[in-house]
Amino acid sequence: MGGITFDYIEQYIKGLICEKSDILREIEEFAHKNLVPIVQKETARFLEVILTIKRPAKILELGTAIGYSSILMSMYANENSKITTIERDINMIEEAKKNIEKYGLSSKIEIKQGDCLDVLKGLKDKYDLIFMDAGKGHYNHFLPECLRLLNEDGIIVADNVLFRGMVANDELVKRRKITIVKRMRSYLDIVSKDKGLITSVIPMGDGIAVTTRRKIVDE
Repeated sequence: MGGITFDYIEQYIKGLICEKSDILREIEEFAHKNLVPIVQKETARFLEVILTIKRPAKILELGTAIGYSSILMSMYANENSKITTIERDINMIEEAKKNIEKYGLSSKIEIKQGDCLDVLKGLKDKYDLIFMDAGKGHYNHFLPECLRLLNEDGIIVADNVLFRGMVANDELVKRRKITIVKRMRSYLDIVSKDKGLITSVIPMGDGIAVTTRRKIVDE
């Protein structure tokens, strides 16, 4: 159980999801064998739906890991889409590059090495979709830069926002995770209370928050 829903619900939802392409299945198997965290099955399907609806041309990802999410997003986004993805760990980058090159996506996916916040501050482009999946204790620090880089009608999708249920329930919080939990609560508080934004928190996978700018309706 992921900690944010009942086992039977989680298993039922996973059972509804058809197997992915051979490309993604191969990377999933590598991730499982080598204990590399990638998005959960339900989250991957959610991204597919959002990308199919939105058809973003420019995507920014925080947290490349071995390239799983980047490749998935490239498969379901606009056929001319470009993805910029940020990763600090050089070993992860090398593995991600192998996967991206193996499937002929090097021209569509660019990896930037470095600390997410440092790299974000140096970016100037505007993005249609930003996927947050990097340091869970820093989403609230990433947010101002992400909003600066987000197109007016863009979407921010943040993964792991319920963090194994700890964000919603003090009884689940482990002492060594207190700082992460406090900061994630801060992130959700900011995006939920900002009158210029509209956010929906979805109890799926490890928790997903979808944020976009609120349209001003003339009275």
